[in-house]
Formats: sequence, C-alpha cells, structure tokens
Amino acid sequence: MVIPRIGASITTYGLAVVRQFDMMGVQVLNTAIAVARSRDKLRAMQLLTKKHIDVPTTVCARTPDAVPVALNLIGTPAIVKLQQGSQGIGTMIAETPQAVSSLLETLWAMGQDIILQEYIAESRGRDLRAIVVGKRVIAAMRRQAKSGEFRSNLHRGGLGVRVDLDPRYAATAVTAVKVMGLEVAGVDMLESRSGPKILEINSSPGLEGIERTSGIDVAGAIIRHAERVFERRTKKRARDPALDHERRPRRMRSQEERRAANRS
Repeated sequence: MVIPRIGASITTYGLAVVRQFDMMGVQVLNTAIAVARSRDKLRAMQLLTKKHIDVPTTVCARTPDAVPVALNLIGTPAIVKLQQGSQGIGTMIAETPQAVSSLLETLWAMGQDIILQEYIAESRGRDLRAIVVGKRVIAAMRRQAKSGEFRSNLHRGGLGVRVDLDPRYAATAVTAVKVMGLEVAGVDMLESRSGPKILEINSSPGLEGIERTSGIDVAGAIIRHAERVFERRTKKRARDPALDHERRPRRMRSQEERRAANRS
C-alpha cells in the first residue's frame, strides 16, 4: 500500500509515480485521479458545487474584458488564486478593481492560470482545518492569520487552536472529501453567516501543525486506515479474481508481443 505525499512543486511528477504504482498493481490510498482533481482548484470547486456543497463564489477570467463581469459577481476585495498551489502560496488579495486588473495582467503575462473568489469578510482572516481519514474527521483546528496577513496558513505565521468541530462542519468536510474520491485529506473551511464554505481540499495535508495543536497522532491514524483499506481491497480481490485480471492481461500481452517479435 502506497500513501501518496506529493508536494505542490512536483505535482506532475508525483502523479506519474502514483499512476505507475497503480498500473503495477500496487494499491494506493489516494489515487492519482483523485489527487489531480483536488489539486485543480477550479475543478474542485466545480465538483463541489455540483453536489450542492457551499463554496465562496468562484469565477475564472482569461482576458481583461472578462474582469468587470467577474467582479460584478464577487465584488472587491477579491481573492486571486493560482489554480495550483498550497500553504497559501499563490493566494493574494486585491482591494480594488484596478488592483485586480493589474495583478491579473501580471499573472497572465507569466502564463499562469488563475481563479477569482469572493472575500468572506466575516471570517476575519481565520478558517477551520479538518483532517478527514476514511469517513470521519479525526482532528480539527481553527487557524487565525497573524496581524496584517489575510492567509491563516501556519506556514504563513498563523496560529492554530484545537476545536471540537460543529457537526455541520464535520459532515461537510467528510462529504467534500468523498466528492473528490480521496481517502485522506485536509479540508479548509470558512465560517460564514450561512454556514461552512469549503475553501480548499488538500490531498497531502501537513501533519506537524495539527498534531501539535490537537494532540492527536494523525499520522498513526492514517497508517491504521491504510492497513484497513489494504485488507478490505485484498479480500475483495480474493472474492472476485476478475479484478486482478484487469491488470494482468496488459503485462501478459506485452510479453507475448515480445516473444512474437523475437520469433520473427
């Protein structure tokens, strides 16, 4: 069983490695498809809204002409995000329409794909991080951004405090991870007047901060869950040999083709 831990800077390479393990018949906890789905911020928001999970209003703009229309939907201040990124990297705030346009022009010139999100003022620079393992939240904390910073990530100097998660927020986090097709993930949520809003789903969440804050052995819980998943999938394959044959013929055919080529 492989437990993928892929840094944001090596997403493409990491996904290739995970796919290779999968093609070799090695079980992986979070599949490459699920990880890629969660890493694409726009795709993740699309899938969540399709399942009626609340997220901040999110739009995509590709040309200067589209910016006024986008800002009519989300207003200002606006959150500007790179479609790939974690730990708050690539997440910026623009206070005015002019600032949004200037920032987007710079990012577009650099070949970056971006999304715009509404700024949830009542969150006041704080969010909730929940670690979902299997179908339950095993640890949660509230993160508060340091003074002068709107990003609450611990890597950006935010402060983490252990919380007992409201059942609505716990249920939303579990459902969001299920929509992504992940077994393990960190879910970032905003506390809005209308309830939980999913901000991001991280398939390789940092563990040090939440373990220190919550006092819970999150890594141990992930390993124990991986062992249960491995056992469950192994038993399923034993009951249905066809599941193994789905992988075997590809390898057998390639061997037969090599033999045929050698004979010719």
